[in-house]
Amino acid sequence: MTSPQPADRPAARVIAALEGVGVRRSTTGQVILDAVDWTVRSGEHWALLGANGAGKSTVLRLIGALMFPTVGTVEVLGHRLGSVDVRELRAAIGLVSSAQKVPQDATGHTVVLTGATGTVQPLWRTYDRAARERAHELLAELDCKELTDRPYGVCSGGQRARILIARALMPALHRLPRGGAPELLLLDEPFNALDLPSREDLIDALHRLARSRPELATVTVTHHLEELSPAIGHALLLRDGRVQARGPVEEVLTGARMTACFGRPVEVSRHEGRWLARSARS
Repeated sequence: MTSPQPADRPAARVIAALEGVGVRRSTTGQVILDAVDWTVRSGEHWALLGANGAGKSTVLRLIGALMFPTVGTVEVLGHRLGSVDVRELRAAIGLVSSAQKVPQDATGHTVVLTGATGTVQPLWRTYDRAARERAHELLAELDCKELTDRPYGVCSGGQRARILIARALMPALHRLPRGGAPELLLLDEPFNALDLPSREDLIDALHRLARSRPELATVTVTHHLEELSPAIGHALLLRDGRVQARGPVEEVLTGARMTACFGRPVEVSRHEGRWLARSARS
């Protein structure tokens, strides 16, 4: 029996919802996604998993308001794609990708500031004292305030990832309520090419972020279960553009379901909130 929700805790809000979503490549008719149903609520932290070509990046682009479905509906932060100015909607979504363009000589503080204007280069006349202070606070929250004056180009991969997360959480000027912040954070393979210490630092930072921001919803695309923080409570498995499984991690990240998703025998184990997947030996 489900315990009643405390009276002082608001019900979880729908942050993103896909219903009957399909995506076809316009030039070839190739099916990228087929009949995808999925809902992300406030405070939920999702892992999005699947082999290369499964459709993970397409799903992330849909809920990031970067593309439209061929069929079905996509709602993000209470707005249906196709009936809202997506430029305004994107300002309320934090996106972190290794493909982001960042000036190598910009300091950590400057990179975070550009999140307020959604620009690659800083618009110095736009940032008031409150914005500059908020950028400092976000660097401290991601445990990288020592990178304030360090050029982005000389930072390690893990340090860059944390700077980009701080940037993604920077309130967009004139587009979010004053003092507000993105309610949805999308992480597109944030651990790409990180060494072990950098990976663990980033996992720790994401775990702390989940605890300090109870309303924030996150979606993390990754290829490795070892990269999931203990905060991840839900998982979506994709194969060939179709949903293989979705729901609580305990129900989804099983050997049987991972085997069906990736097409080879996979063993899955969990220790103190951290996951491990490896090829099953006969």
